[in-house]
Amino acid sequence: MIRFSSLFSSLVVSAGLALAASSASAQMQMNDHAGHNAGPSETQGDSNTLSTGEVKKVDRDAGKLTIQHGPLNNLNMPAMTMVFKVQDPAMLDQVKAGDNIRFRVERVNGSLIVTKLEAAK
Repeated sequence: MIRFSSLFSSLVVSAGLALAASSASAQMQMNDHAGHNAGPSETQGDSNTLSTGEVKKVDRDAGKLTIQHGPLNNLNMPAMTMVFKVQDPAMLDQVKAGDNIRFRVERVNGSLIVTKLEAAK
């Protein structure tokens, strides 16, 4: 009976450790990808900061730009290539594929929108 109790105790402890490790692993995976959909976390100094990028495609019909960009610090987003709507369709006439730009993207009603756009200097 003592052997059975000892074996049962070992089994319960092992199961508890496995459950704790699984929970910690799941939490780490969620944290690794948390920045992809993060909302704005602006600080006082970056409310007008522009990011840099290169225009890959201008889609006038859809009112969108495809931009290969550096980090979007105001959105806690790493560098990548993405398609963005523009706030003002006139912005699409200012650029062409291959142009280096400085721009600002903001989350507006759940969508990422280019709100400022200028040629890189």
